[in-house]
Amino acid sequence: MPQDVHFDFSAALLLLTLATGLVAALERFVLRPRRQEGGAPPFGVETSVSFFPVLLFVLLLRSFIVEPFRIPSGSMLPTLEVGDFILVNKFAYGLKMPALHTTLLPLGEPERGDIAVFRFPHDPSKDFIKRVVGLPGDTLLYRDKTLYINGKAVPQEAIGPYVVDFGGRSRVFERRLEALPERPHEVLIGSPRAGRSLQVQVPEGSYFVMGDNRDGSDDSRRWGFVPERALVGRAFMIWMSWNPSLGRPDWARIGRQIP
Repeated sequence: MPQDVHFDFSAALLLLTLATGLVAALERFVLRPRRQEGGAPPFGVETSVSFFPVLLFVLLLRSFIVEPFRIPSGSMLPTLEVGDFILVNKFAYGLKMPALHTTLLPLGEPERGDIAVFRFPHDPSKDFIKRVVGLPGDTLLYRDKTLYINGKAVPQEAIGPYVVDFGGRSRVFERRLEALPERPHEVLIGSPRAGRSLQVQVPEGSYFVMGDNRDGSDDSRRWGFVPERALVGRAFMIWMSWNPSLGRPDWARIGRQIP
């Protein structure tokens, strides 16, 4: 993406859950025993008691299990389209403390080819989604639209054109199958020009990410590596897709697994 976020929703949800939980505890152990039998609690207290279990459930679900995200840009075309709503596995890269983002229990690490959601290293209030192409210790070279990993070129095969509608204006991209051994996937090439070559070595505790729309993605080629602490989770399914040009859901994409 990026997904424009103007406040930390995780922190707000955590604070609201703690606040309603505190009020619920006070009602249970302090206020209720002091009230006359049959007396009703104040409206604010009753509301907090009612909302606390709901907020706690939502907090646990989106913090440790799964969280939905929306795709607002075309940086991951053709894999993810504008209007896709995806689900992200929050425990794929370890259980993390809500809001603080510190790892509580390491359960796994990104694999090459994963589509990962992470907090943008230069502005943690924004969530980005890209494909992991470089693991710690890898030497990467991107030259003439081809990715080289540890000295070996990742094979590509042209599989036809791909037309993108930009608000009534169409643009034709070249669609290629990039045969990444761990996870083959499609990429888009938008310009025949070779562009600038880039060679880097991925440091320990960091990852190199790229968008599948290779000529239309703001990624590690420009702003650097993604540290492990910034990882949010692994995208695994499109649960909803809205086609903005048609003004209706794209039924064919709903329920699709993300390669």
